Amino acid sequence: MYRRQRHLYDASRKFYLLGRDRVIADLAVPPGGAVLEIGCGTGRNLVRIARTYPEAACHGLDVSAAMLETAARSVARARLAPRIRLARGDATAFDPQALFGRATFDRIVISYALSMIPPWERVLAEAAGHLAPGGELHVVDFGGQAGLPWPVRALLNRWLAAFSVTPRAHLPEAVAGVAGAAGAHARVNQRFRGYCVHAVIAR
Repeated sequence: MYRRQRHLYDASRKFYLLGRDRVIADLAVPPGGAVLEIGCGTGRNLVRIARTYPEAACHGLDVSAAMLETAARSVARARLAPRIRLARGDATAFDPQALFGRATFDRIVISYALSMIPPWERVLAEAAGHLAPGGELHVVDFGGQAGLPWPVRALLNRWLAAFSVTPRAHLPEAVAGVAGAAGAHARVNQRFRGYCVHAVIAR
């Protein structure tokens, strides 16, 4: 899918992947902390994270070799290659020690990736398992859209389906369940009338 789309991805997605920059601003990465983005795509978010938190060590994971190729170019253009490491892996089961040389992260970000991964709840659980003590998992993705008028919801979902995107209406409940199983705390904010959800799991 992304062999062609990756070239237009950032220019087009900025109009409807809402809340990404708010999540980055809320990360509050501790000095010298490590950040992992799961489903890092073109590297857009990683570059912004690295610039926002200049002391952070940033890592990106994606299953798409094409997207990682584009991400590597974006990172190189931003002259951030020494601070951003990229690796190919399956978000439902990956070994960060083997991929990045570290087992846990202070902050993990999943931005509009769960809506494209069928076993998305497994991704949540896998990510939470790689949080360092005091770490936080930040998720932003399409929500249940309960506050949007029905015609808007119908049009939006038809558009998203064309790109194999499925909003996760039960994301808040899944986040609460994963947090409970991990002995962590969860907080969830519905934004833009439920258009998107920003959820945090904190250890």
